[in-house]
Amino acid sequence: MEPTKHRKKLVILGGGTGLSTLLRGLKKFPLDITAIVTVADDGGSSGRLRDEYDIPPPGDVRNVLAALSEVEPLVEEMFQYRFSQSAELEGHSLGNLMLAALTSITGDFAHAITEMSRVLNIRGKVLPAANQIVTLHAIFEDQTTIKGESKIPCYGKKIEKVFITPPDVKPLPEAINVIRQADVIVIGPGSLYTSILPNLLVQDIQKAIRQSKAKKVYICNLMTQAGETGNYSAYDHVNALIDHVGENFLDAVLISKEEIPENVRYLYKQEQASPVKIDIDQLEKLNIDIVKKDISVVHDGAVRHDATEVAKWLVEYADGLKV
Repeated sequence: MEPTKHRKKLVILGGGTGLSTLLRGLKKFPLDITAIVTVADDGGSSGRLRDEYDIPPPGDVRNVLAALSEVEPLVEEMFQYRFSQSAELEGHSLGNLMLAALTSITGDFAHAITEMSRVLNIRGKVLPAANQIVTLHAIFEDQTTIKGESKIPCYGKKIEKVFITPPDVKPLPEAINVIRQADVIVIGPGSLYTSILPNLLVQDIQKAIRQSKAKKVYICNLMTQAGETGNYSAYDHVNALIDHVGENFLDAVLISKEEIPENVRYLYKQEQASPVKIDIDQLEKLNIDIVKKDISVVHDGAVRHDATEVAKWLVEYADGLKV
């Protein structure tokens, strides 16, 4: 019998739709996948459950579990179902309620995720960045400080820095172990300040990433985001990551080489968003590999990463590494 081929270990950090989109592409490949998911959300259904039950917000975790699930489409649709005709349940998704219930039953959010992972038969592993409530704060260019992930994009000024409280929050030991053992650590794509950086602000996670021998890759956003990254270039995104981590920890950045269609640009302009400017000259100063690929797709007027194409490149990148 031939020995089992070594499955490359990928650790992906993020939150929001960017993370779940990428994972839907990655789960098609023979990889050992672990997603470390932000728990800084305080809006919508997640925020309500966080406040009412004193648990970490389940929304980003729910989306990642759904993305990695290998169940009948109807089961996933039920898990993602959002109630709309009940005063008490309106806005809640069934998956959020199930995670809240399991957390109450088991007494532990991470344990609830493990149990839900079994129910959904997920490909890979999902870990919260912290096993407790974390609050995100932002300091803006006018030195105003805003508390709360959902409020930060509404202020309308340039963000200088974000930080979390409690500042000494501890990650799960398992999260540190998978980072140490990873072949590739993937940052993004996703909202820079409210989905990606909250993970990197957990000090022990940040330290483990810096010390890990894994290759660290940033999947650069395709479009800027109003209230967070207005007019940001690719260099600005990368520099913000480096600034918050305290050193240049990245080995490569993946950027799209495709032009966004004019009609789509116009739609985004109405939302004060635009394509991320690719400033190669500035990026080259950072001494990291710059990879340009056809990785964007337009669907229903929205620009998204082509999950399969990004995943293919990550697999090629991982396969090129010595094990």
